[in-house]
Amino acid sequence: MVIYAGSLVNPELLDAVKPGCALYDSAAMTLEQVIEKMLDAEQECKMTVRLHTGDPSIYGAIREQMDELSKHGIEYEVVPGVSSMNAAAAALKAELTLPGVSQSIIVTRVEGRTPVPKSEDITSLAAHGATMVIFLSAGLIETLAEKLTRGGYPPETPAAIVFKASWQEEKIVRTCISNLAEEAKREGVESTALIMIGGFLANEYERSKLYNPEFSHGYRRGYKQNQNGD
Repeated sequence: MVIYAGSLVNPELLDAVKPGCALYDSAAMTLEQVIEKMLDAEQECKMTVRLHTGDPSIYGAIREQMDELSKHGIEYEVVPGVSSMNAAAAALKAELTLPGVSQSIIVTRVEGRTPVPKSEDITSLAAHGATMVIFLSAGLIETLAEKLTRGGYPPETPAAIVFKASWQEEKIVRTCISNLAEEAKREGVESTALIMIGGFLANEYERSKLYNPEFSHGYRRGYKQNQNGD
């Protein structure tokens, strides 16, 4: 049995499901209904795959599912996935942690109907000026842009909207914070998109020490180049 996360899961993944396997779209299901299906499968000695999008540890709502399974004495395994954050970075051909630009990544979302802790409001987090990856916020992009600039990012800070990273329908919009809302509206992006913010999207950065010939580490002794570069 496969219980998959509705429109969030790429339909191509379901092509690998063998004939006769029961399929359930969890988009319209509650936690209780999901667990009920799992318990039924367990009674029938079936294998259940709970198919989430990206990596389930990020906004996957898996803790509550695991706790329920544990209450019923059902063993389970968590299989790591590739987060849409990583898929989006690959689509952008970007490195999220560039030397001299940012060595930290803030993964967050804008407060909507589901609240966030007060200390984690976008305005507060923006003060760090780090690389920011914003989930679940494409429908609140005007609010997002306002909070980002109020928190300290200059309006011209590079930004990108990545719609359905790694899907056939993938779309990339490169812009800046001040134009985020306008570009999202123009492209019709209202959901299933990541917003990425920061200088890592620009062209200026420092060379990595790791491969610098003058830098020593456990596998290589560094050396000084002379004026001729020899």
